[in-house]
Amino acid sequence: MESFAKSLTNRFSFRIIFLHALVAATATTTFTVTASVSANCTISATGISFTYDPISANATTAATATGTVTIACTKGSGPSIGLDAGNHAGAVAGVTRAMANGTNRLGYELYQPAAAPGNGGVWTDIGGANPLNAGVSPSKASRSFTVAGSVPAAQDVAIGNYSDTITATVNF
Repeated sequence: MESFAKSLTNRFSFRIIFLHALVAATATTTFTVTASVSANCTISATGISFTYDPISANATTAATATGTVTIACTKGSGPSIGLDAGNHAGAVAGVTRAMANGTNRLGYELYQPAAAPGNGGVWTDIGGANPLNAGVSPSKASRSFTVAGSVPAAQDVAIGNYSDTITATVNF
């Protein structure tokens, strides 16, 4: 009897499962996946180091050196790069910037690249007369721009180590 009851229970369970499978249904829906990509940039720079000899090498010729400003921006953004006038702006006649050694000043200037997107002019800060318009970013890859530095010839300065700090800004 016990075996008959097990057999009847197994058959009954199978039929309920089978009937459930016959009446089971499905439903579907769709949903939207979105993303918002915002403009963003990073900026870094390498310093510029001059050797200046007002008696011989730079008596009639400016001392020159270069550095770089590198940006990486979201594709499609239109960044501009500015270089501020440093900590001693206007301290030496005829140039925008000056390095200091105590109370002594050594005038210098920073220029944009002569080739596009630069124009070879004095590189100013964002909001100034001549920040570098880097153009629309073609990809997220880094782009580097040369900063040409020049210390005008024949400055009458004391020996020593001169320095200034420039802030580079990318506006996007």
